[in-house]
Amino acid sequence: MKLNKNVCAALALAVAPLSAAPALAAAPKAAEVVKYYTEVAHAKYEDSLTTAKTLDAAIDAFLKTPTDETLKAARDAWIKARVPYQQTEVYRFGNPIVDDWEGKVNAWPLDEGLIDYVDASYGTESDENSLYVANVIANKTIKINGKDVDASKLTPEFLSGTLAEAGGVEANVATGYHAIEFLLWGQDLHGTGPGAGERPASDYDLKNCTHGNCDRRAEYLKSASTLLVSDLQEMTDNWAPDGAATKHVEENAKAGLTAILTGMGSLSYGELAGERMKLGLLLHDPEEEHDCFSDNTYNSHLNDAIGIAAAYTGDYTRVDGKKMTGPSLHDLVAAKDKKLDKEVEGKLKTTLDAMHAMAKRGETVEKYDQMIAEGNKEGNATVQAAIDGLVDQTKSIQRVIAALDLGKVELEGSDSLDNPNAVFK
Repeated sequence: MKLNKNVCAALALAVAPLSAAPALAAAPKAAEVVKYYTEVAHAKYEDSLTTAKTLDAAIDAFLKTPTDETLKAARDAWIKARVPYQQTEVYRFGNPIVDDWEGKVNAWPLDEGLIDYVDASYGTESDENSLYVANVIANKTIKINGKDVDASKLTPEFLSGTLAEAGGVEANVATGYHAIEFLLWGQDLHGTGPGAGERPASDYDLKNCTHGNCDRRAEYLKSASTLLVSDLQEMTDNWAPDGAATKHVEENAKAGLTAILTGMGSLSYGELAGERMKLGLLLHDPEEEHDCFSDNTYNSHLNDAIGIAAAYTGDYTRVDGKKMTGPSLHDLVAAKDKKLDKEVEGKLKTTLDAMHAMAKRGETVEKYDQMIAEGNKEGNATVQAAIDGLVDQTKSIQRVIAALDLGKVELEGSDSLDNPNAVFK
């Protein structure tokens, strides 16, 4: 989908380069760095909640009057909502409260046949998932673990309590950004060619319904949107000054610093460079793109990288344009080892430059699924440059861990980087 000017402006707002501000005259205390980290976390989740509410309102308008124009507005709102959320992903891995919750809102990939109709090319069965083509929108009764389950009401409670990971299968993603994305765009049937999902607005038109069950499809979409807002409210509350996540991190300054760097290193290496990028590049598989229905993947990866850099510099621009800055890892490391601080900032910038180049290519040349296609040397190289930057900055993150005497910190790994041959078995 081609982004309109307003969406591009929103993305541009979020991708400001690393701050070149000098280190503070006096090094902040570790506790001050950790406290400010929680303040930024709260702001980012609050921004994610704000944009999710805007998305929810756009979905309401679309369901009330399902036209090409209102569908486009809902899609645009979804893309805007991804910007602040992806910048929160750096709070994963080091914060158990976030990791236990994250699957509700950003789990992927999903077996979309669980939710709605799919193209014949999708297949009819899966050895791993008995609900592969359950199509709960079309069927008011489905079998879970061999038992009939009433699916007559597609309420938020049913989606989150019964359908999510039904049968113990992680690919049964029933809620969150990607379920909503599928319901707004539909399947991307273009492979590594140009084009995103092309779901018609008439899939929700009760008077001129296409593909049947337009009332239930609308019910599902509204329930998923309602859940997204409530789940983001939960995490925003967790990062409030007296919230559970804030209290957990601030309880011990050293553990707090470990949480910051665990999130930075694990997202940089195992999650983003490995599972989200290198795996797809190795397989040349368009299904291995994070926002696969909307072709928005390059923006999501870019905003992940921005979030990693911001965890170090302390800089964040809110969705209303207000800028935040405060005691950061940058200040702490600069006071201890200026050379190391410059190394880290240089590598973060190299990664961001590569990510910006990938995003620019996504806007002007080809989408991410085309970039990772087999035989696309320029596209592959563009993605690989971003991967290389992420891997290299992780080495410097590990050096920061050592410089701050944080002991042994386990970072997420990935077969795609550590044992590529295992990917093809």
